[in-house]
Parts: sequence; C-alpha cells; structure tokens
Amino acid sequence: MPLIERHDLITVEPEIPASACIIWLHGLGADGYDFVSITPYLNERLGNPGIRYLFPHAPQRPVTIADGQTMRSWYDIMAMAPKRTIDPDQLADSVNRVYQLVEEQMQAGIEPQKIVIAGFSQGGAVAYQAASSCAHTLGGLIAMSTYVPDASVVNPFFVNTANQRLPVFIGHGLYDQVVPLTLAEQALSQLQSHGLQPQWHTYPIQHEVARLEVDDIARFLQNLPRFCF
Repeated sequence: MPLIERHDLITVEPEIPASACIIWLHGLGADGYDFVSITPYLNERLGNPGIRYLFPHAPQRPVTIADGQTMRSWYDIMAMAPKRTIDPDQLADSVNRVYQLVEEQMQAGIEPQKIVIAGFSQGGAVAYQAASSCAHTLGGLIAMSTYVPDASVVNPFFVNTANQRLPVFIGHGLYDQVVPLTLAEQALSQLQSHGLQPQWHTYPIQHEVARLEVDDIARFLQNLPRFCF
C-alpha cells in the first residue's frame, strides 16, 4: 500500500480507488506513525483493499503534566487527578482539524457514512468529541484506552442529530494506570445518556492496544452498515 508523508499527516492509500476512510489519532507524545503498522493486518482481516487510512500528527506544544516538555499533543493537560484538566481551546482546534479531514475526504468522493474516526488515549478523547458532534452522519467511532474530556466551557460534549445512531466501539485495558478504567466507564455512561449504544470491550492489558482488540475492531468494521462492504 502506498504511503504518502506530509509534515502534518501520513496517508496510507489502497491499491485501488478508495471507497472508505479511517482517520486515526495517536496518543500523547506519539505521532501518526504509531498505528501505521497495523494497516496490513486490518486489511487482511477485513478482506477489503479499498480503505484509505489517515494518520495526522498532533502539533508540537508544551505539556504541563510533563514538566512543560514540548511534544506532540492534541491539547495541553494541566492535571491528571482528581480529574483531567485540559486546555479546551486546543481541544476545539483539534476537533476542527478532524472536521477538516472529514470534509477533505468528502470532497475526494468518499461518503461521510464511509468515514470512521478512531483514536487512542488523548487521540481518542478528540475522536469522541469530533465524531459525536460532527454535522455529517459518520460510519463509526473507535475509542481505545481513552475518556471523554471535560471541556464544557468551550466545546461541550454533545451528540449531533446527524450521529444519534453512531456505531461506537470502546476498548480498554483492565490494568490501565494511565487512563483508569473508571474514566472509560464514565465515557460509556455519558454516551449512553445521549442515546448511543457503544460496544464495550475490556482486555487484560495496561495502556496499550492488544492483537485481540485489533481483531475486535476488525469485526466492528465488518459489521458497520455502510462502511465499504
């Protein structure tokens, strides 16, 4: 599969014209290369070569909880406990960037129902916000080892009418000490309170993605009503 690199984005193109797209957001301190390696395995499991994968890089910025070190981060995190305290304006900027990627894929001829937004950890928090609030009816949301950020002042969590039936996959490690399981459970309850019915999966792992989880993600994608099948 051809790999196209830009300063802000990695694109993995299918061998045939793309019929669907997954926008995949990395975690704090990582970059877009973090999940590129799973694309061949996912394609093998899915048996469909027409998926375009987008792996954007988060901006480089100082992160308060990392003693102000500069790293790739979708938004600053000022505190981890008793709850995540974040920069809501930076979160809003990252959500808007996902909106822009969705629009670009639509302009390229991919229907929004065939676009899935995925994210791990901090990237998953952005994915939660972007997919639920998107004005276009998306194909699905994949949230791995993540949480719904508290950004009620600038960018409150809500479910747009276009995505009131959004298929959602939530996967989380039982022994995650970076994003405790309780935060994932809170996210599940929050989505359910908005009428969504996420698939809930836990794994005997820490803050990571296991092969079993990738297998479950493949099954989730296979069962989406309008995603490239």
